[in-house]
Amino acid sequence: MADAKKWRTIAGFRVVASWPQDGVAPPPSTPVSLRAHLAGWAGVLLVLGGVVTLGVAIAAQVHAPQPSPGAAGATGPSARGPWLPRSLPVSVAIPAIGVDSRLLDLGLNSDGTIQVPSLQTSPDQAAWYKYSATPGQIGTSVIEGHVDTYQGPAVFFRLGALQPGDNIDVTLADGVTAIFRVTGVREYPKSNFPSETIYGATHYAALRLITCGGVFDYATGHYLSSIVVFASLVSSRPATA
Repeated sequence: MADAKKWRTIAGFRVVASWPQDGVAPPPSTPVSLRAHLAGWAGVLLVLGGVVTLGVAIAAQVHAPQPSPGAAGATGPSARGPWLPRSLPVSVAIPAIGVDSRLLDLGLNSDGTIQVPSLQTSPDQAAWYKYSATPGQIGTSVIEGHVDTYQGPAVFFRLGALQPGDNIDVTLADGVTAIFRVTGVREYPKSNFPSETIYGATHYAALRLITCGGVFDYATGHYLSSIVVFASLVSSRPATA
């Protein structure tokens, strides 16, 4: 397994609106005509109208739900539980938050950071980290997705709304559907990310769903925290004919 600390740079992006600080020109130092006065006021109204419009857009911006304190739960079960043979994941469905996504298979970038789905072409697709266990194997399987993009909500926008007891269904290449149950949903600052807790080896079939959350830093264009969903395999459905 790759060094877990290299997996800590998964970032989301949010639309940012801005305007000049000085939107109104200073008063003229010489007398002006009535026509010039009217034109000046018209300009002021246009600037104020633009500021109001942008202000309304920012106020109306929808923010992704964050995990509630009561959803922290546990990082995993005490018993080993069921497990499945290795089979590559094909799709993931999370009924509680309306997610139904085909899964990309992504690895590492040349600098050792984990690859993430393209914001331009795949914001509505989640990705399985191909160097982790396949969902259902004993060990930790990792699925990631963006919380939002320049255009709005992405595939894991509502990940923080999950609660312990919610189901996550992962369909595998052999046709079997691995059924996971959420045990906990937590938010971690990226500056103090518990890599071993999230990516470390487990004695059961573990699943981690990861996206960005917390405060958005407009200066860097990144979120300051990560939302992590902890889940474990509870059952499976056989392949259909």
